[in-house]
Amino acid sequence: MTFDEIKELSVDLIIPVYHPDEKFYNLLKKMEIQTKKPNKIIILQTVEDKNNVEDLNIPEDMGIDIRIEYIDKINFDHGGTRRYGASLSQADILMCMTQDAVPTDEFLIERLLEPYTDTNISASYARQLPDSKADIIEAFTRKFNYPDKDLVKSAGDINVLGIKTYFCSNVCATYRRDVYDKLGGFVNKTIFNEDMILAHDMIHAGYKIAYVSKAQVTHSHLYSYLQQFSRNFDLGVSHRQYEKVFLLLRSESEGIRLVKDTLQYLIDQKKFLLIPDLILSSGFKYLGYKFGLNYRKLPADFVVHCSMNKNYWK
Repeated sequence: MTFDEIKELSVDLIIPVYHPDEKFYNLLKKMEIQTKKPNKIIILQTVEDKNNVEDLNIPEDMGIDIRIEYIDKINFDHGGTRRYGASLSQADILMCMTQDAVPTDEFLIERLLEPYTDTNISASYARQLPDSKADIIEAFTRKFNYPDKDLVKSAGDINVLGIKTYFCSNVCATYRRDVYDKLGGFVNKTIFNEDMILAHDMIHAGYKIAYVSKAQVTHSHLYSYLQQFSRNFDLGVSHRQYEKVFLLLRSESEGIRLVKDTLQYLIDQKKFLLIPDLILSSGFKYLGYKFGLNYRKLPADFVVHCSMNKNYWK
């Protein structure tokens, strides 16, 4: 397909939302100025009580069709909720974002569509840049995971890239709709990693996934040690539940490389006082991941206590 044909493809944007802050509204404003606008924005708002919902301050002059669907908090699922959102769309391209990812410019969607000139590419995802509140370690982690060089991944890269062959992030990603439907879409039940599970299926079905470094969003987190433990606990749970996706390839070596590279970066920058923080945060991540991998051996109440997504277990 030519790029002119690609630009004519319809795009619907799916965003799960829960108690959004200003970043979400900045995201919506940035959608209004995109060179390629979404036909529709499907907002999946998680609520504690559908009879008493938090009103979203959607700008009245939005020129994009917006549909809000309410999801009971008890029913939210990283895979199932996005799967439901996709079922509400008839667009050629499904686009997923999180409420705290803000496009850096007006070319985000256009650049994410560019790889689709190759009809064998089934998904694309954006580069994530740290926001102004990110500390030096978080900023380096973003650079490590999201470099400034494009990459197209296929099954032929598994021996070199390992688990990163399947890396794709619904913080900001797009999917070719016909392939999404053909492969069954997002899994209906997962605590985490719905994007990588689908990416795995795409890779093994013979398709390619494109990382587009010039398609950029601002997105980063400041997690406490316990939050890092809980997030990586859920990561371990998802790896155990989808062993054929994640555990046939070693993933821990990539985490070790990140720690080593971050340590060297702190030394180079003479940020020696941050080294204990790196050691502690890495330790909490590793323990959380290991506990998550072995969650089936743990008491049920303890599993819920460890998890960041506690409603998942209900």
